[in-house]
Amino acid sequence: MTLTLRAGLLAGLALALPIAASAEPVSLDEAVRRAIAASPAIQAQEAGIRSARAGRSQADVRPNPVLSVEAENIAGTGAYDVYRQAETTVTYAQTIERGGKRDARIAYAERDIGVAEASARLTRLDLAEAVQRTFIDLQFAEEVVWLAERRLETERAMQTEALRRVRGYKDPLFVETRAEARVAQARLALDEARSRRNAARARLASFWGGKAEDVEVPRGIEKPDDHLHQLAAADSALASATVERAQAAVVVEQTRGVQDYTVSGGVRHLRETGDVALVAGISIPLGRFDRNRGNIERAQAERQRIELLAEAARLDRLRQLASLRAEADAARMRADGIMQDVYPKAVRTLQQVREGYNRGGFRFSDVQDGADAIIEVQSQWVEAMTRYRDILSQIDRLTGRFDVVAGEEVQ
Repeated sequence: MTLTLRAGLLAGLALALPIAASAEPVSLDEAVRRAIAASPAIQAQEAGIRSARAGRSQADVRPNPVLSVEAENIAGTGAYDVYRQAETTVTYAQTIERGGKRDARIAYAERDIGVAEASARLTRLDLAEAVQRTFIDLQFAEEVVWLAERRLETERAMQTEALRRVRGYKDPLFVETRAEARVAQARLALDEARSRRNAARARLASFWGGKAEDVEVPRGIEKPDDHLHQLAAADSALASATVERAQAAVVVEQTRGVQDYTVSGGVRHLRETGDVALVAGISIPLGRFDRNRGNIERAQAERQRIELLAEAARLDRLRQLASLRAEADAARMRADGIMQDVYPKAVRTLQQVREGYNRGGFRFSDVQDGADAIIEVQSQWVEAMTRYRDILSQIDRLTGRFDVVAGEEVQ
């Protein structure tokens, strides 16, 4: 949805807009998709997801077995000379994990994948916010250029009127000089507006490595979708994933308090008789001192801290969204009011003063005042729309407007 502003301007100026697009306009959704596809930050997040998935594969691996070779009496004196009485034992040992350690590791790794995926969604939303701000900047810059062009047209018409009166000896010579100065100021303002528009176009194209001259955007200013009243699911997903990972970390620490057994078996070669005997063993840690209680309590406290911070962040986002919506409505109403009510009256006032000036009823300074009033109204509109742009991008970020776009890109 867009906020059309030129209707109010055209009502006041009664002019057409002779601007032809040099390229097919790029929609905001398309700009976001292009930026996501080309962003190194998104690629880094995808690498993080692959890393977490590799961690899940590693968590599923059991402890490696141990093969031991032990030789006794391989050297000595007398009867125990080299290898005469040597006894060799070969054993195979395997650690048996107890307490659900492997399952706990796997669960933690899976929660880590969830955190990585949720973080990637947030990165896409943050990128979309930056793209949206630049996109609206370009739309905004187009409007400002249009205003600057109208201002230059008005100043040139005023200059023509002033020159006619000066040449007719109805106004002093300095009026002509002042009119020329105003035209020069208007021309500089137009050059600056065009420069800002070109810079905004280049910034937008830079998100996907495009060319500035190939970028055009639709006319009008984006406005928020009225149906978006909920917080972004991506923020909630990251909070939930982080809490679940913290809960999984508690389980991991609890399983570490359970001691593992190591069982072994093998054969022993008796050199003296040439016989072979079986050997077996088991290692059972007593767990008398270390039950991992400190780490368990630390993990539980960390889980509680993350849960409380997640809830605090959610409430803060709710308050921020409510405040931003009110501010957005106020800024948009102010911008609409300026262009639909105040601006046409200022334009009409200038027309009336110019008519009176041509009849000799006003001074050129009165015409200047009328033109300056229009410039002041335009400045107020620029201020209101700048504020509106900032609020709009924050609202769409908080509500996750481009989360669907990001999900489509991943698929």
